[in-house]
Amino acid sequence: MSKSSQRFSLVAAIVASLLLSACGGGGGDSTGDTNASSTDTMAPTATLPINSAVYPLTGLPRPEMDISVLTRPALVAKIDNHPLARPQTGLNKADIVFEENVEGITRFAAVFHSQGSDPVGPLRSGRTQDVDILSAYNKPLFVWSGGNGGVTQVINKSDLVNVGYLTSIGQGKYFRDKTYRAPHNLYSRTTDIWKLAPKTAIAPPQQFVYRTPSDATPATSLPAIGVKVKMDGVKVYWQWDPASRTYLRNSENTKRILEKEKDKEATTVNATNVVILVVKYLRSKADPRSPEAQTIGTGNVIVLTNGEAIRGKWARSERTRSFVLTDAAGAVIKLTPGRTWVELARWKTTAVVPFGTDPAKVLWP
Repeated sequence: MSKSSQRFSLVAAIVASLLLSACGGGGGDSTGDTNASSTDTMAPTATLPINSAVYPLTGLPRPEMDISVLTRPALVAKIDNHPLARPQTGLNKADIVFEENVEGITRFAAVFHSQGSDPVGPLRSGRTQDVDILSAYNKPLFVWSGGNGGVTQVINKSDLVNVGYLTSIGQGKYFRDKTYRAPHNLYSRTTDIWKLAPKTAIAPPQQFVYRTPSDATPATSLPAIGVKVKMDGVKVYWQWDPASRTYLRNSENTKRILEKEKDKEATTVNATNVVILVVKYLRSKADPRSPEAQTIGTGNVIVLTNGEAIRGKWARSERTRSFVLTDAAGAVIKLTPGRTWVELARWKTTAVVPFGTDPAKVLWP
């Protein structure tokens, strides 16, 4: 057998071995954010289809020659969202971004796989909630500045591969950007971090179900021009942009004025899909100062995709499973292929802006 045939066989075997699984869930309600998450009811599991012709975390077509991603692990960068850390680098290149409440502010967990970002940052510390949020990505590389002893111990015992600043001992090639003030100036490059992946690393499984061009708009969806989300310490408004067919991120600046949020390349932060998971926050046992999102169980969800808002339920049976999103009719909510932002929002902190409505007249929750 030729070397190229052997390589193809190896890649095919690895792809076939990927376990793409998620849990199932039931219907939704008319409000979308009236209940926090519940860990009491566990849903049955469901398996997502394997399709190596697309990138697993975006659903976008994969060029035939790009076979490196078939074995490349997901890489998660904990990105700072302090006003002094803006504009950040890499947010528009991440396949999926989670926005988490931390201590009176938010922080991003940016998941890279189909492409990287050189550089990426500013990088900050992780939280114990990252373990449950990110364990569904097949042991992703965890890129962070470090944390206190309790949090670090939890991370080291988890499904995350710690390649952080304090752990990589120079191999991650972390560096400081002198145009930012410490501690909001730590960066690395995904190209360098991927070199630290263990030989046993595999690609992440698909996390969401994606629609095809022939899929009809679900009857449970309603036209919407955006959504307002009140996260801890920051108000966020995702606004539908018909020209780019993406949602543009607006957030409060240091003067508490809502403005388009830019990345380091002066491009507005945007996403093809915005998924708002309504979750309960408890206190971290490793660090009582930190809130800990409860992302196992069930809760309400609002999905914004293709200019439509769909209300329903999310369900997840364990941390290594992906979220299953279902609408009010019990059907799986399909996302549009592309990059996705996930807001881990508290109860009653979300307001959808219906089509034809002046956003200024929609009150913040």
